[in-house]
Amino acid sequence: MNHIVRSLCLIVCTTFSLISCSDYRPSALMTDLVTDAGALYQEGYRVSTKMHQLSGEEFNEYQYAAIRSSRPTFGWVVPSKSGESNIMQQSYQIVVDDNLSDAKAHKGNVWNSGNTISQQSVAVKYGGEELEADKTYYWSVKVSTSNGDQSKWSKIETFRTASELKEYAASYRPQIKVKDSATDITRIDANTTLIDFGRASFGALEITLESQNENDTIFVAIGEDKKEGRINTKPHGTVRYYRYALPLKKGRHSYPVIPTPDKRNTGPNAILMPDYIGEVAPFRYCEIQNYSGTISTKDIIRHTAIYPFNDNAAHFSSDNQVLNDIWELCKYTIKATSALGIYIDGDRERIPYEADAIINQLGHYTTDREYAMARRSSEYLLEHPTWPTEWILQALIIAWYDYMYTGDLRSIEANYEILKARTLRSLRRDNGLISTTDDMVKSKEFQQSIRYNGNIRDIVDWPRCGDWPHGEDDHYVLAEYNTVVNAFHYQALCILQHMAQLIGRSDEAKALEKECEELYKSFNELLFDTDKGIYRDGVDTDHHTLHANHFALALGLVPQERQEGVMDYIRTRGMACSVYAAQFLMDAIYNAKDGDYGLQMLTKQDERGWYNMLRHDATITYEAWDDKFKNNQDWNHAWGAAPANIIPRQLVGVRPLKAGFEHMIIEPQSSTLNNIEATIPTIRGAVNVVINKCDKCYRLQVTIPANTTAEVVLPAFANAAQLQIDGNVADIQHMDDGRIDCGTIGSGEHVFEVLF
Repeated sequence: MNHIVRSLCLIVCTTFSLISCSDYRPSALMTDLVTDAGALYQEGYRVSTKMHQLSGEEFNEYQYAAIRSSRPTFGWVVPSKSGESNIMQQSYQIVVDDNLSDAKAHKGNVWNSGNTISQQSVAVKYGGEELEADKTYYWSVKVSTSNGDQSKWSKIETFRTASELKEYAASYRPQIKVKDSATDITRIDANTTLIDFGRASFGALEITLESQNENDTIFVAIGEDKKEGRINTKPHGTVRYYRYALPLKKGRHSYPVIPTPDKRNTGPNAILMPDYIGEVAPFRYCEIQNYSGTISTKDIIRHTAIYPFNDNAAHFSSDNQVLNDIWELCKYTIKATSALGIYIDGDRERIPYEADAIINQLGHYTTDREYAMARRSSEYLLEHPTWPTEWILQALIIAWYDYMYTGDLRSIEANYEILKARTLRSLRRDNGLISTTDDMVKSKEFQQSIRYNGNIRDIVDWPRCGDWPHGEDDHYVLAEYNTVVNAFHYQALCILQHMAQLIGRSDEAKALEKECEELYKSFNELLFDTDKGIYRDGVDTDHHTLHANHFALALGLVPQERQEGVMDYIRTRGMACSVYAAQFLMDAIYNAKDGDYGLQMLTKQDERGWYNMLRHDATITYEAWDDKFKNNQDWNHAWGAAPANIIPRQLVGVRPLKAGFEHMIIEPQSSTLNNIEATIPTIRGAVNVVINKCDKCYRLQVTIPANTTAEVVLPAFANAAQLQIDGNVADIQHMDDGRIDCGTIGSGEHVFEVLF
């Protein structure tokens, strides 16, 4: 029987390999980090029209991803056949043409790279003459791989340049619309109907109704909250509710219901909706009032605005349903809050802030193979920084994540000087730490250097401490030399050192390396309480908080020998922080390799946890853990969606070690979970992870894309008797913390089993 099964498997695998071979070509092409650059939209909806069918002013009727660089970059996923492992690209050839006929013949009349010996498959720079503005181009690529195969040419990717070009400028896709139908329609009474779309989104309505008279008027209400079976007309904080009168015409007609612009979130500092989309509001529910006719799902459509999003790019499921539900909530949040095309703080202000952008950015990377919106947001914030000191410093973290996930250095090269100023080195005092308590922050020279016209102020967490136990900042004591601020300063300085090295400023990098070492020493000498074994809030206070300790740990300032004591303290504080600071708390916990506490915090079911949002039937994450913790909170805030990135990056453990996922780590911290299935998108292709654990075995199956490698680290098992890698017995190599180092693997499917 086993022989027959093996034979059948061989037949299936061989057939699959032959099918794969017939389409052996690079896929998932990106132009300037933009996927599907040739897509055309009208009024936000995708159309079948192709770019080669249009010319000149005809393009004015459409929306598309205008490429803004005269020398863009190209990227693709390297092909591999079923059953093959360790496939690396050996060479590539790119051709760019300015007409479809030449593109089909792969002439390369604009640029032909020739056969280029290189493993680079992301951020490959265009090498021809500068592209022209307002012009359509076509490109394709073929590669050779380490198995000796030569691929077919990829499908032709079309793109069009913007009206104004720079040698480098961030490109991005247009905002689009999708049509949502109601998931439930309930008749409240003879003249009132409640419509539930299942999830909230930023959108507008189109209603088709019939009237026997010319002068009938109905009312349409939309909102985010429901109370006692109706839309809540007086929701808490800035949870949305609107009601509009709608005069009807005789007969059956369709009526647009466009939300009225809110003065606060359409002001001079807000990001505005493009005209072709129109104004939107976040809502889940709709009530049709003063209307006795029948309403079906086809009669009411929600036109939802989003940035293009691939729902199938990422997946997570486990044997813990609470964790699964939290993942789905946070994943959908990343999609639903993308409506403005730039990461914003929520609907109340619609203003980009750095702290929101970091969580949005990482969540976007781990729920979709999308990088352009994050870059656009990053560079917008370099020009429009916000007031908190820590968030000024976060610009470097955002830029570094951009580089590590894309492999594209151009944004760092173009913005190095402003990034250097954002380290706030000019605020350093004689003790090696920075402070914002003197007049330096008010000087025009300083404000001009960071491009902020105003005084920056330390924030620690938001909102600041309230009357409830612990408060969002754990009653943090602000001091002249702030621990949290200096932790961010250290991280920014270390990142700048790496940036300087990357762009060829070796002498500057050496000087920065010394500065980092000196700051690390000063931080640990001045801010660590040796008696208690934890960090104080500042130099001039003996007060200790969760924030002083978890930010220090998350940002790389806690020596190995102090981590256990710091973690012991962190565990005593619970979730005494906001949904924003929870991103760094979860990073700190997982960086300390405490996956058990990490899972506990992700799935905790009290009011200070993500499950509390689900308990209130949230479909987009909140700005705070609960309405009672912030009296004006939004119900559409992506900075509450940290699990969207924490689960794949930390619990499943897939992160880049080299830029553009050239080399990655897979180190799951699965804790008590017995079954996990995950798909994590990367710029080089999807990583698949399957974990199964039983009394006798821990099994990790990973599939990694071609042209990348991975380090694999398994959890610590006190009763590990044998390790098998791809069916072969291997020596168990324990790390200092007891985890098992399985070494480096290449692409393909690999199985790691620990037998007990």
